[in-house]
Amino acid sequence: MRYKELKVIELPKWGSYLRSLWSERFTSHLSVEERKTIYLDDGFLWHVCSWEKVKCLKKLDAIEVFNEQSKVKCTIFYQYIDEAYLLQNARTLTLEELPYDQTHMYYGDIYIMDWDKKWSFVMTHESECGPYFISEE
Repeated sequence: MRYKELKVIELPKWGSYLRSLWSERFTSHLSVEERKTIYLDDGFLWHVCSWEKVKCLKKLDAIEVFNEQSKVKCTIFYQYIDEAYLLQNARTLTLEELPYDQTHMYYGDIYIMDWDKKWSFVMTHESECGPYFISEE
């Protein structure tokens, strides 16, 4: 993250909270049975995308929209760890600058969510799944 106007604030132990907000925002339309069917609660949040239970862009389309997205303030968090970050003045943030390591399962699933929960960009640890971009528009 090379741009000097970008401000990164560490949010210790916010991972669980942000995953909960993400789930509330992007999966609350699912019934208990649908959640079980896609292993949402026992698996990965991004299953809502891979099982096509939410409208989203995939692969290169998702990357293109993410790179072009207005990113004033957003959060970064992971699937299984509580490490999280708040990014301010993030308008120039692109995919190449994300703290992402596909080879490490815990760090490999990364979620970037707009502070107002209008959109989310997800990179998974599985090369055939994602990336995904979900938006309310």
